[in-house]
Amino acid sequence: MKKAILYINQFFAGIGGEEKADHAPEIREGLVGPGLALAAALKNAEITHTIICGDNFMGSRQDEAIAAIEGFLADKEFDIFFAGPAFQAGRYGNACGVVSKFVQDKYGVVAVTSMNEENPGVEMFKKEVYIFPGGKSAAAMKADTQKMAAFGDKLLALPEGEKPMFLAAEEGFYPRGVRHQIWREDQKPAADRVVEMLIKKLAGEPFQTELPIPKIDRVDIAPPIEDLSKATIAIITSGGIVPVANPDRIQSASATRWGRYDISELLDLETGVFKTIHAGFDPAAADADPDVIVPIDALRAYEKEGKIGKLHEFFYSTVGTGTTEAEAARMAKEMIPYLREAGVDGVILTST
Repeated sequence: MKKAILYINQFFAGIGGEEKADHAPEIREGLVGPGLALAAALKNAEITHTIICGDNFMGSRQDEAIAAIEGFLADKEFDIFFAGPAFQAGRYGNACGVVSKFVQDKYGVVAVTSMNEENPGVEMFKKEVYIFPGGKSAAAMKADTQKMAAFGDKLLALPEGEKPMFLAAEEGFYPRGVRHQIWREDQKPAADRVVEMLIKKLAGEPFQTELPIPKIDRVDIAPPIEDLSKATIAIITSGGIVPVANPDRIQSASATRWGRYDISELLDLETGVFKTIHAGFDPAAADADPDVIVPIDALRAYEKEGKIGKLHEFFYSTVGTGTTEAEAARMAKEMIPYLREAGVDGVILTST
């Protein structure tokens, strides 16, 4: 029986949520959390160890975390590495990608993970790591781990030393942009295939290109503001700062709503008047001083000193954790008319 090692975060290890997100890396023998579902689906390997690390620890102290994990693995024998599944959790997706890439580069062992298509870890790591599409939440745990296990079994069944030649379209993982030279079973020449595609295209019939070009959503870098001392500056946050009553009913995660709040007469955001409804971090500091997320006090000082011309009369707020790119883009488009009407020259976007 081959051996596997699994990486998970502090939440799925049962250690705690955001209050334990700084949990230092550790390794445990046997199955923990998602390892139970993964092990039940695996046929060609047993999970011998589980590595655990807090998402914040990995995000803010990555080198330290990787050094610790390297120490854990120094005397371990393993044939495959699994991470997650990470669902739609961005920090978790980043951690799974970072650790998986490190393991592959350091030990030459293939890594497999799973993330929802909206997880930023997909775009960050899909070229280096086998990532399978996953659900938005842990409700998809069984299905996601089954896909990871099925592909892991295929990898482990390869003859020793044979390079994996799996196709994304057939196996279901996100395309990696890796091209292989293969022998077609029909032996049809490329010239014949391209003419057939051209005829289908001219006839308006569906066809599948053999050289898909990924669509990249690029945002052009804006030109610099020539004179900040004359500029109107607005502030937008994904940190969930809202009036205490949350009048726009913005969701604490996976937001589809946003709010616009008048600060024309305010020098700062007072505790008890504003708070955060963000579910992705410990709210204590933000509730005690909302300016740590939306720094109205600092911008008023810049306004007084003449470093900026004017602070826009409103700030705009939503929640970033779990929010899809599509929803974020839609909300931004809804905010833009207000900013243009007010003659805003630049926007400061704050997060957590």
